[in-house]
Amino acid sequence: MPDRTFDLEERLLNYAAPIVRLVENLPNTQASNHIAGQLLRSGTSALPNHGEAEGAESKNDFIHKLGICHKELRESRRWIKLIRRVPLLTDTAALDAALNETDELVRIFAASIRTARAGGCREDSETYGNMNAQLSALNVQVGETANAIQIPRV
Repeated sequence: MPDRTFDLEERLLNYAAPIVRLVENLPNTQASNHIAGQLLRSGTSALPNHGEAEGAESKNDFIHKLGICHKELRESRRWIKLIRRVPLLTDTAALDAALNETDELVRIFAASIRTARAGGCREDSETYGNMNAQLSALNVQVGETANAIQIPRV
């Protein structure tokens, strides 16, 4: 299996789009509508917050914004688990794929935060504030589940 370096912005975009489709497939009930709104917010927020991290004004700001992405992804994981537990969707393969990708993204952001705190992000470097450059330096490797979320359009 060849290793691939993955563009995190693209990966977050590929994560957010199926989350939107998953939410659109939830039944129209009071509980589903509440969960859908929460998952829609948390499941799509890592993408714009990643963009904010790219423009961070300091090392602490960069770490803080990475932390927001991490927190939102952890929240999404819990909403997806609840959807599966109730169950609100019968397409368990789509839920499993979403959960697997969420888990991978949580690990990527946790590792990125550890690296930045350890000094992997220097304010005086040319690439400071550019998260994609920071992650390229880490050579974030992608597992086979990177593009596994396949939720049909409604």
